[in-house]
Amino acid sequence: MVLHAPGQPLRLEHRPDLEPGPAELVLRVEACAVCRTDLHVVDGELPLPKLPIVPGHEIVGIVERTGADVHSLRAGQRVGVPWLAHTCGHCAYCRLGRENLCDKPLFTGHGRDGGFATHVVAEAAFCLPLDLPQDPVHIAPLLCAGLIGWRSLRMAGDDAKKLGLYGFGAAAHLIAQVAAHQGRQVFAFTRRGDAQAQSFARSLGAVWAGSSDDIPPEPLDAAIIFAPVGALVPLALRAVRKGGRVVCGGIHMSDIPSFAYRLLWEERQLVSVANLTRADAAEFLRFAAQVPLRVETASYPLDRANDALADLRAGRLQGAAVLQSMITPD
Repeated sequence: MVLHAPGQPLRLEHRPDLEPGPAELVLRVEACAVCRTDLHVVDGELPLPKLPIVPGHEIVGIVERTGADVHSLRAGQRVGVPWLAHTCGHCAYCRLGRENLCDKPLFTGHGRDGGFATHVVAEAAFCLPLDLPQDPVHIAPLLCAGLIGWRSLRMAGDDAKKLGLYGFGAAAHLIAQVAAHQGRQVFAFTRRGDAQAQSFARSLGAVWAGSSDDIPPEPLDAAIIFAPVGALVPLALRAVRKGGRVVCGGIHMSDIPSFAYRLLWEERQLVSVANLTRADAAEFLRFAAQVPLRVETASYPLDRANDALADLRAGRLQGAAVLQSMITPD
C-alpha cells in the first residue's frame, strides 16, 4: 500500500520481487500494526524525505533472504522491524549510545519503505529477533506502541508510583499493564464521556479512569501524554505534584496553548520522547517474554489499510489496528 502524496489514500500496487543489499534482509510480512505516526505520515503532518513511500513500522515477518554480509539472522527466523531503521554510528549522539537522536537516521515507513506490504527490505542490524510465543497479530503492536511506551515509562521515573496516562490507545493499554505489574497506580484519562475506554482502562489495572480535563483524586507523580493534543500539556501539569514530570510520548502534537507559569513552577518538568534505541527494544522484549501482556487488536487485510487508518483517525479503535498481508477476495 503506497502513499504518493500526503492527504491522499494509499494505493495497492504490485512491485517486482525485492532483493536484499549486502547488510539487509528480505522479510515476508506476517503482520504490521498501524500506529498514529502512520497517520501523521499519511496526513502530511510529518515532513517526508521520500515519496512515494510504503508506511508501516511495527512489522513482524519471516526472513526469506539474507544479504551476503548478514550472519546473525537466518532464513525462516521471525524478526521484528521497528521505527528506527538506520543510524550513522558516527555522530556525537550515536557515540554516546543515544542512537535515537542520531543526526542522520532513517525510519521505517518514513525514509525507507515499511510494512504495509507483503514483503519488506530491512537493515539486519536494526531487526529484532522475536522469540515470543504469541501470534504475529498480537506481537506487532509491541514494536512501537510497546517500545515507545516503555521508553516513556522509563522517562517518567522509577519514583512515579502514581502515574497518569493521557490518551488510552495502543500504547497506553500496554503500558498500563506494565506499570501495574511494577506496582504503580495507574490513572487513565480519556476523551470526555468515553465510558468504554474508561472501563477498558480499569479492566487493565487502572485504579481510576476519567476525562482528560478531570482533576485526579490525588496528585500524580508523573504523567505520560500519548494523545497528540497539545492542550493536554497544561492539564497534565496541573495534575502532577511538585517536582512531578510530564512526558510527551508522541512524534507529533498539535500546538501547546499558552499557560500560566505556576503550572510549571515548583520544579515540575516537561520532557519529550524521541524514537527509541535498540537497547530499549531488547529490554522491553525481555520483559514481554516474562510478563505476557493482553494486546487488544482489530485485524484488517492489507488492502483495507485505508479503513484501518480511518478508524484510528476517528477514534473507533480499542487497542491497536493490525494489517495482515492478505488481500480481500473479489
